[in-house]
Amino acid sequence: MTKEDCFYLGKIVKKYSFKGELLAKLDTDQPDIYENLDAIFVEVNGTLIPFFIEKSQLHKSDLLRLKFEDITDEADADALMKCALYLPLDMLPKLEGNKFYFHEIIGYQLNDESFGPVGTVKGVNDSTAQALFEVDRNGIEILIPMNDDFITNLDRDSKTITVNTPTGLIELYLE
Repeated sequence: MTKEDCFYLGKIVKKYSFKGELLAKLDTDQPDIYENLDAIFVEVNGTLIPFFIEKSQLHKSDLLRLKFEDITDEADADALMKCALYLPLDMLPKLEGNKFYFHEIIGYQLNDESFGPVGTVKGVNDSTAQALFEVDRNGIEILIPMNDDFITNLDRDSKTITVNTPTGLIELYLE
């Protein structure tokens, strides 16, 4: 299993007990759907390693308490501290309507209601306060805010996103 076949679920943040239990901070709005997992991939030194879960439960609503098989003491648990957790893409809940996962829209065509075809979504910049579509238009990068008010339609069949951006936003990149 490679990272490209998986999605980032969260990160191990601390030990819970002297018996090797760990607490993971999940990167999701719905942590409860991941409470009864059988297995998970842990990134150790750049490699995804499958770990079977003996027991798991939500802890203080936003942390997942994990007890892995074969992790029986603090020393074993220490080796997994700060490691990222991944699950296969097919375990992602299906989204409908104009909601989407960032990885899902790579390669989609972006159209603006006023401007017309803008280009191809090549990435998402979520390192700023407002996530941005990174759109390639014949070698020119255009950044468009991922604002719910701007996104008017997402068509998974035709792989297109239609937006309604403020007048002049796209033209700023083309002058």
